[in-house]
Amino acid sequence: MTDKRPADPASPRYWGVVPAAGSGSRMGADIPKQYLPLAGRSVIEHTLDTLFSCNRLAGVVLAVSANDSRWEEIRPRYADSNLQCVTGGTERSHSVLNALRWLAQQAHPGDWVLVHDAARPCVRLRDIEALIAAVGDESDGGLLGVPVSDTMKRVDRGGRITATLDREALWHAQTPQMFHLGQLQTALEQALEQGTTVTDEASAMELAGYRPRMVAAHADNIKITVPAHLALAEFYLQERNRK
Repeated sequence: MTDKRPADPASPRYWGVVPAAGSGSRMGADIPKQYLPLAGRSVIEHTLDTLFSCNRLAGVVLAVSANDSRWEEIRPRYADSNLQCVTGGTERSHSVLNALRWLAQQAHPGDWVLVHDAARPCVRLRDIEALIAAVGDESDGGLLGVPVSDTMKRVDRGGRITATLDREALWHAQTPQMFHLGQLQTALEQALEQGTTVTDEASAMELAGYRPRMVAAHADNIKITVPAHLALAEFYLQERNRK
């Protein structure tokens, strides 16, 4: 089991990590979903702008596909930001791990990393700050999420219900997901070595024996996956700007 005692610096820093090498095939668009237009900007610009508005972050590491020409068109906008780009991988976990390996050369193993989906452009700054505050000295880290409010069913391969689940203990996982740099890097490397596919960072940490804390966030922190989500994200952003 991974050592749960990180070498904690006197004043740990906070870093953003954004995996953005996916193609977003379920959107059925000609371009990856992170570059789709949304309320006057691209999806990824909304995401990055919110992260950079958090003054707790020392910098952001973005993992993009090799020869990503669309990102190169946007990149000059962040020339004055502490933004580093690395090459992403075939799966999310590979992209995150590439970012962590680069960051490990610049940061302390006890620093915090906040991994956030490029396609979650509606994340609220106050939710990011709430995550940082809530996790605090938690050695196992934590993540944003929303308690399940619908009745949840388990079905078999034929689509027939086999059980009704107790929703009191169920949450929808969101991002950012916040962990110590060294611990998360080790957990992801171990998962890959075992041939285990993890869909988020918390899953890798759980496999390594950690118990991350869930931190309640707003339900509008949606991940854009299908076309209907893009319209919903635009609605959320427009409503927020009217207030």
